[in-house]
Amino acid sequence: MVIETIQNHPHIFFKMLSGFLGIQFFMLISWVFSIKWRDVSIVDRLWGINFILLTGIYFFQTHDICWRHWVTLILISIWGVRLSLHIHFRNQYLGEDFRYQTMRRFHGSSFWWYSLFSVFFLQGFLSFLISAPIFWIFTGGMASKSLLDLIAIGLWSIGFFFEVVGDAQLKKFKSDTANKGKVLNYGLWSLTRHPNYFGDALIWWSMLFFAISTPNGWMTFFGPLIMSFFLRYISGTTLLEKSLKTTKPEYASYIATTPAFIPRLTNIPKWLLWKKDDNKQNL
Repeated sequence: MVIETIQNHPHIFFKMLSGFLGIQFFMLISWVFSIKWRDVSIVDRLWGINFILLTGIYFFQTHDICWRHWVTLILISIWGVRLSLHIHFRNQYLGEDFRYQTMRRFHGSSFWWYSLFSVFFLQGFLSFLISAPIFWIFTGGMASKSLLDLIAIGLWSIGFFFEVVGDAQLKKFKSDTANKGKVLNYGLWSLTRHPNYFGDALIWWSMLFFAISTPNGWMTFFGPLIMSFFLRYISGTTLLEKSLKTTKPEYASYIATTPAFIPRLTNIPKWLLWKKDDNKQNL
């Protein structure tokens, strides 16, 4: 099993430890800049970079590099850079996120050190846990190509499509001032209320399929499970919809017809629509 393998091969433990210490050192440096800029939101911009860093640490400590290692490094880099740039350009003129402003007011003068543990080190730790499949891809040994690898690439492609297209549709929708206070319910947003979060979750389930192509890789299932849980119930869907229900009157009817996370296949004909239907309520 995974724990037994780590015990019998000390270098695996040191690879894991280097990943943990590496990401937390990166979070420490980021925290220092957040104090200087008085903006904890930079931790969100760095979320995608966290996983590129962890993947790089594991990659450069792996002696026998195979095609699966290269594919993992490339796919995570594409996803991570795209996500971090998207969050940066979306938020660059908005100031500190309201969640962190609330925390800052609550903790007052002690927030500067509190944020190191409750925000930065916490996100570093979550990144480390979620990336467990990536760790095992570079640790579980060599394995020949299999159907699981094709499934992994397919899941990644679908997930990336949902993230990129979902974000693009939302950006286009918000750029039209006539849509202020309305609900986006066409395109991918007719299949699920959060196509970008759904796509993000698929990215991490794809990494699990790469991992289970190697011996005992299935044991890292907790990585994508944690990510999916947070996206669906903690920092993603649930948190966002608390404000949407009060700021957008039509959101209640949108909830009644559209699933929160996993797309409803019966709505597929609608997702091709990039323009709003004037006969429907739109966001």
